Amino acid sequence: MPGRLDEKLREFWVGNPWQIVAFGHNLSAFERNRAFWNVAGQNFLEISYLTGADHDGDGRCVVAADFRNSGQLDLIVRQAGGGPLLYYENQMPRRNYLSISLRGTTSNRRGIGARIVATVGGRSLVRELFPANSYMSQAPAMVHFGLGEDDQVDRLTIRWPSGKIQEFTNLQANRHLLITEGDSNDAAAVVEVTPGRVIAP
Repeated sequence: MPGRLDEKLREFWVGNPWQIVAFGHNLSAFERNRAFWNVAGQNFLEISYLTGADHDGDGRCVVAADFRNSGQLDLIVRQAGGGPLLYYENQMPRRNYLSISLRGTTSNRRGIGARIVATVGGRSLVRELFPANSYMSQAPAMVHFGLGEDDQVDRLTIRWPSGKIQEFTNLQANRHLLITEGDSNDAAAVVEVTPGRVIAP
């Protein structure tokens, strides 16, 4: 049990911290959230005000995902005050992409821990499948490659948690693929996921 509360300091006590907002309190110290734009992997540009992301609602978690099945990653910000959720729709010019979900056979079912490398126009884009877990939030178990002007992935290499390495070549862009752990370039291992389809666990 806490000591005597000092009302002059606006101290308060709530037995269940998840009910702080329900009791009309807010833990936010009103620091504004920040958004940074990656400039060609060399630097970051602070774009908080331009995007409207400079909210002061005590943001605790951000999840990036393709919530609209548009090929663009939007943002959900989970807050402890100032309203529970903020949704930021990606309105940047559309570019090419490839999204990948995994289905393990020897490895775990979702392929958690897999390392995926997309070779695109001489560049190597690396993703590791570790869905972010944070304050009352979890990212989807999938990876997203922004391809810019390139319309295909020349080579996709998956290093599964089991140690198996699987490769595919010349994958067309602007699709969400479900890849099953198996042999390299096995066409049957790659299934295109239609927008809105829920991938069974």
